[in-house]
Amino acid sequence: MKTSRKLLVIAGALSLMGWAHSAHSSPIDISGWTCEGNCGTSAADGDVTLSPFGSSEYGWISTANGIDTDGLGVGSETTGTTITSPLFQANQGDELNFFFNFVTSDGGGFTDYAWALLLDSNMEPTLQLFTARATPEGDTVPGFNLPEPDAEVSLNPAETPVIAGAPEWSPLGASSGTCWDDGCGYTDWIESSFSFDEAGTYALQFGVVNWSDEAFQSGLAFDGATIAGQDIGGDPTEVPLPATLALFLTGLVAMLGIRRKLTAR
Repeated sequence: MKTSRKLLVIAGALSLMGWAHSAHSSPIDISGWTCEGNCGTSAADGDVTLSPFGSSEYGWISTANGIDTDGLGVGSETTGTTITSPLFQANQGDELNFFFNFVTSDGGGFTDYAWALLLDSNMEPTLQLFTARATPEGDTVPGFNLPEPDAEVSLNPAETPVIAGAPEWSPLGASSGTCWDDGCGYTDWIESSFSFDEAGTYALQFGVVNWSDEAFQSGLAFDGATIAGQDIGGDPTEVPLPATLALFLTGLVAMLGIRRKLTAR
């Protein structure tokens, strides 16, 4: 009986692990987000794989077919895209998490960049969550000559060189598979996290811009934007129990019934 109980516990743990993994298997939902420019969702595409978060699709923004924008206001921004989440509530100690992947076909002196900001209830910037910018030497994240992430923000990995080459990625439009000078490539997936010091109402914004010209496009993939483990901007949905977990629970109930009968005897 002891051996059977051990096997039952192990099977249950494996089933629960499978259930936890399946909880993020749906595509990202950006239907409630506000896009200014060119936004979309995609499954694994070219050099941009699915994120470690586990969604079947990630979100993306691109400078291809973007609009005029000041970006972070550094000085030579031309066109680009931003996407902003709906307002959400955060309590003290809640953790904000997301994954991102910066992709660029531009380089040399035309160094496009991307960013994420935490906005307050008036949609004004209150925290710099990351910056990413192509550079022939050194790291792409944090972005050179751009605002550093605020000290409270954790990036994993903390410093990221570009994976060099002409990136293949459909959101880049006609620039997919091309490269202008050193610095082209992608960062691969990076995780950003931040714990709130005080409660409040906030929004999350991602952006990407062309620099000095409107040629050779760049983009940003993002996924897993959560606050205290809950999706930002998506309607919470009940995740059904997978068949393996349901079977485990049925077996557990049956075992308890058998044990009661044996005890009664």
